[in-house]
Amino acid sequence: MKNSKKTFSSRYHPIFLAMLAVSPFAMDNAEADPLALPSPLTFNAGPLGTLNVQGVASGYGVWQDNKFPGSSFPGSKSASADISNGMVMISKNSGLVQFAVQAGAYNVMTLGANYASTGTFTQDTFGALPTGYIEIAPNDHFNVQIGKLFTLIGAEYTFSYQNWNIARGLLWGQENAVNKGIQLNYSAGPITAAVSWNDGFYSNRFNWMSGMVSWALDRQNTLFVQGGGNLGHTDYAYSSIATTPLQNNEAIVDAGYTYSGGNLVVTPYMQYTSVPASAIQALGAGTKTTSTLGGAILANYSLTDKISLAGRVEYISNSGSATDGSANLTGFGAGSHAWSLTATPTYQDGGFFARAELSYVKASMASGTGFAGTSGLAKSQVRGIVETGFMF
Repeated sequence: MKNSKKTFSSRYHPIFLAMLAVSPFAMDNAEADPLALPSPLTFNAGPLGTLNVQGVASGYGVWQDNKFPGSSFPGSKSASADISNGMVMISKNSGLVQFAVQAGAYNVMTLGANYASTGTFTQDTFGALPTGYIEIAPNDHFNVQIGKLFTLIGAEYTFSYQNWNIARGLLWGQENAVNKGIQLNYSAGPITAAVSWNDGFYSNRFNWMSGMVSWALDRQNTLFVQGGGNLGHTDYAYSSIATTPLQNNEAIVDAGYTYSGGNLVVTPYMQYTSVPASAIQALGAGTKTTSTLGGAILANYSLTDKISLAGRVEYISNSGSATDGSANLTGFGAGSHAWSLTATPTYQDGGFFARAELSYVKASMASGTGFAGTSGLAKSQVRGIVETGFMF
């Protein structure tokens, strides 16, 4: 981890290969990022050594046909616009003691879910310093990170510029995004592994353990398994948006495969989660152990060196029924099923990027849940998003 050529984005995603099938300890090519951050600005910081600086400034506009009922959030409107990313990242990537910090404003939209304004989202999730850690790196194969870290679970990351698609998918709603804790990372040959003791869904209660392992079969094919869970019970929400109480008491496993060859990258993966009856009862959300089962395929094809097309297809189910005491884990109700389709063409020229996204969500919802259609509750939603900005 002492390679000074590594950018903030490559070093700050210890499991990025789960999506892109390249080692997170050696990601220096433009293909490594869905939106390729330019080479960092570097400067001599005296006793701190050489520091790298990167940043992103972008905004979005969104339209949706069936809005969300009963909310003052922008997601209850047919159209809105806001900042998607306004962040600066500073990192030190050499020596025994290293660090990285990321500061600014941000917003995250998820398919089939309401969304807040950027100011509200930043304040009510991870704050103006969403991620930052100190790293002890005794050699190129092993390091320890302590601080606010990205999750080890999932094939999509938190901020829009880190992903092929602008909005996160249905399966992402069962995964945490940022947690506080300590993480050990190890890489040797085709194997990359990490384990973390943390606070799960940003609960400020350190009773979660998570981990991942990936195996690069060759330069084009990688297998990965990720998982985690609450080792106790947490019956409160530390953050009003980031700490989803039911998911914070779950056990979760993701398993998948990534192909990366030529202009095409494809990642299919499966996800299973389960929340025990004791936690559901303590939260007053039901009486029965409830689970979700889902699958997704993410793909990106580079048409030219500046133009690419990304796609995502997903399915997720919520066990139980509306009357048997099962909990609503997906937002569509106990016993529901949902699927989505997303297409995102992207243009990037140096630090400038522009992209558009069209998504469709269809759900068989439980009674009393649904989108706000023109004639009562609807079971589908079409959403269009445009995003543009600059990176340095």
